[in-house]
Amino acid sequence: MKERITQTAGRNQLGEFAPMFAHLNDDVLFGEVWNEEAIDVKTKCIITVVALMASGITDSSLGYHLQNAKNHGVTKEEIAAIITHATMYVGWPKGWAVFRQAKEIWNENEPARTEKEIYQNSIFFPIGEANPYGQFFVGQSYLAPVSTEQVPVFNVTFEPGCRNNWHIHHAVSGGGQMLICVGGRGWYQEWGKEAVPMTPGTVINIPPEVKHWHGAAADSWFSHLAVEVSGENTSNEWLEKVSDEDYSKLH
Repeated sequence: MKERITQTAGRNQLGEFAPMFAHLNDDVLFGEVWNEEAIDVKTKCIITVVALMASGITDSSLGYHLQNAKNHGVTKEEIAAIITHATMYVGWPKGWAVFRQAKEIWNENEPARTEKEIYQNSIFFPIGEANPYGQFFVGQSYLAPVSTEQVPVFNVTFEPGCRNNWHIHHAVSGGGQMLICVGGRGWYQEWGKEAVPMTPGTVINIPPEVKHWHGAAADSWFSHLAVEVSGENTSNEWLEKVSDEDYSKLH
């Protein structure tokens, strides 16, 4: 379940005067083109800024897209390099005009964002605080409650290379767990089977009494919703760590 780009500016500003234009802006441009998955949103932000710059558009729409680029992980160093590179092709005055807005948005006095903050802006659910079950993980993980009523749901986030120990969800009847990937890239593996890659939208159903582990890929943050399946006399048994040797075989 990846973050979906939505827009209502067309209908809010031109819905009555130009309903077709509003539809094309909100439903086609943002609803379809911005959500097309062949290019990630950060790259689309960069392309849009350069396209507006090349066209000489330096009004509020450029400011919106510069802010959008920052929100999706473009750093001050990256935007400076992007504008400088594009200036060599589209013209010096345009470069100056874009830098004036970019300097305000990437405030030089603003502390640099951490990798955690950049990743948080790429997913819909909160990362939360340090995982209280961290002793059963290799590396740093985080836990955020999404629902504590009816069906318990938690967002679990793993830093690159982090994974939990082998473990088993016990139950006399019912029980088990469901995982839904909502960000990054990770792995799920049952004992005696090959590891299964997890990317946004991947759903894993874990029956009770099955030994397994899950965690991030070595080069990516990773988040999944953990949905607890109700059952009778449920418990969780933590076992040995996933060895560095076995983990290093995954790519």
